Amino acid sequence: MREQIVEKIKNAGVVGAGGAGFPTHVKVNADVDTVLVNGASCEPLLMSDPYLMEEELATMIRGLETVLDSTGAKKGIICLKGKHEKAMAAVRKAVAENGSGRLAAFELKDFYPAGDEQVLVREVLGRTVPEGGIPLQVGVVVSNVESLYNVALAMDDQPLVDRYVTVTGEVKRHMVVKVPVGSLVSDLIAFAGGPTISDFRVVDGGPMMGRVLPDMDQPVTKTTSGLIVLPPDHTVVARKIMDPERVRKITNSICCQCSQCTDLCPRNLLGHSLNPHKLMRVLASGELGSDAAREALLCSECGICEKFACPMMVSPREVNAQIKKVLMKEGIRWQGSGREPVNHPFRESRYIPTKRLMMRLNVMQYDTHPGLVTGFVPSLVKIPLHQHIGAPAICLVAEGDRVKRGDLIGEIPEKALGARIHASIDGVVKSTAAGVVTIAA
Repeated sequence: MREQIVEKIKNAGVVGAGGAGFPTHVKVNADVDTVLVNGASCEPLLMSDPYLMEEELATMIRGLETVLDSTGAKKGIICLKGKHEKAMAAVRKAVAENGSGRLAAFELKDFYPAGDEQVLVREVLGRTVPEGGIPLQVGVVVSNVESLYNVALAMDDQPLVDRYVTVTGEVKRHMVVKVPVGSLVSDLIAFAGGPTISDFRVVDGGPMMGRVLPDMDQPVTKTTSGLIVLPPDHTVVARKIMDPERVRKITNSICCQCSQCTDLCPRNLLGHSLNPHKLMRVLASGELGSDAAREALLCSECGICEKFACPMMVSPREVNAQIKKVLMKEGIRWQGSGREPVNHPFRESRYIPTKRLMMRLNVMQYDTHPGLVTGFVPSLVKIPLHQHIGAPAICLVAEGDRVKRGDLIGEIPEKALGARIHASIDGVVKSTAAGVVTIAA
């Protein structure tokens, strides 16, 4: 059974919808005792997961049961925050009516980052993932709500060609909308009624971990969870577009080594050897070959240190990311001590309440809980061949080819980690340049 499930998920090109896009067919090809459904809707403002649990729960549960069958897990636990009352009620009702005994619901507290998979495992099961490790090492697979929804569709031989996206911020109409993969951000913003301000930037993802797009001629990918339109000087945007060299100079001159970034670091609170305030010293000294520098490899880049903890308004997250980038380029990996992580005794008292975080980010006015809007039909899509962790897909089409929605246009390279790519609309291939397949309806 597992082989058939894995093959169908692989054929459909399903990847993690809530993170960096890890190919799902690889994740479910494992033996675990528990599958956790990550419905934390961790980042502020992003609402597609609660919507799916309200309106498409039966399909998501079918995907969950498929993953349970593939992994041999005895329990599937659907995890979401109690504040999403309608979704929580729907989940509890579905679990009670399921009758298999394999499903359960877990109500998460409303803090950030409850959806970090290592934090989630600790909250729900009391297990701590080893430093630099993954949930699989403690017998768990964590899967996002939309990923499981797509797994269910894959069992019906429907490839991943759509994405649920939250559109919010300075737009006339906030919404959750289902769009073909490859839809242009400019078209989606226009569909939302357009921006309400003349000068703006667009954040792809959430306000904490999302990235600021260089322009609006960018496509929605399999991992695009939200688009947030904000003024260029907004606190969410300003740090993300700051020149890295300027970050280094500010860090070297301002960081007072107060250690608040470390005190609130979710991974440090789990007992991992990550001390962001010490990494700030590493950047100043330039000692990237030290043991202290390697701690950057444990950073999840959740942004708490940057957006909430630091009283000097510098960015430990960006510093960690810069150090990590250098180390990974040199092929340096984390070599753990093998010790069992010991959670910090004050861990639970240092949760960051989501509402307080939103106030600090100045985004409370955008927390509108929009419903689903239908009717978005793009005339052109730009589908990247690299939307996932691993190798880019090999292009299977050429300029002038006519394709139909669901046709395979990108194949996984032989013996490589990757994901298949499919056409998301009917149309004609206009270009395959720069690893992007452009299709016009």
